[in-house]
Amino acid sequence: MSVRALVVATALLAACGQELHTGTGTVKEVHPELRQIVLAHEDIEGLMPAMEMNFDVAAPDLLAGLAPGDRVRFRLSVEEGSYRIVAVEKLAAGDAGPSGGTQGGGLAAVAPEEDAAPAFALVDQDGRALSLESLRGRVVLLDFVYTSCPGPCPILTGTHVTVQKQLPERVRPRVWFASISLDPARDTPEKLRGYAKARGADLSSWSFLTGPPQTVNAVLESYGVGTVLEPNGDIQHVVVTFLIDAEGRISKRYFGLEHDPDEFLRDLEAAAG
Repeated sequence: MSVRALVVATALLAACGQELHTGTGTVKEVHPELRQIVLAHEDIEGLMPAMEMNFDVAAPDLLAGLAPGDRVRFRLSVEEGSYRIVAVEKLAAGDAGPSGGTQGGGLAAVAPEEDAAPAFALVDQDGRALSLESLRGRVVLLDFVYTSCPGPCPILTGTHVTVQKQLPERVRPRVWFASISLDPARDTPEKLRGYAKARGADLSSWSFLTGPPQTVNAVLESYGVGTVLEPNGDIQHVVVTFLIDAEGRISKRYFGLEHDPDEFLRDLEAAAG
């Protein structure tokens, strides 16, 4: 996208009342089929510190001509439930460097659909043990968050709270929500309970899980979400949600934040029969 087109797109979006932020960074991965780009970006003033993460893009053609290693300037539209890149300007082509980036294997390393969901046995917000095996027979919506996250995690949790509240009564007993902490060293059960309650999660069918760091990190690695702890305490990770069917297989993956609650509801109802 040219500089002029970037300015025009920004003006149009601002006129629609969306909050816009400008950032610069290095492309790590490009996935038009997922409408995702992974960026190692610098500080985005007034929004988030420097980190590497995957972003939703408004349209796949915004990624045309981009490759790992490219330096880019981008516009990020921020509104309730969404961090969406709406314009990208390539500043310079670059060397992709070693594969995998700081998120381990990147999006390609995320546990694939149709595979058995990796097992876990952790403790919830009340200190009670909970395993994936104990949820067999239920459909599980699984995500990964941490309580001090500056933005994406609360948005993700908020979307899933909406889904939980809108579940039809006939489906509700067959669905469970689970959120595994990306920061087990700091996210105690008490902190997770406070995070959950502050965002309106119904803990009668939602578990916020943590445990010894070595145990939790093994689970995070098995799902391929990748975690890198920054000096300021922020955590780089892949933003992804898994739909696990009643037999314990990964039915669907949802990358990024931009998913309509209705999409989750349709998929959960279908999976729950």
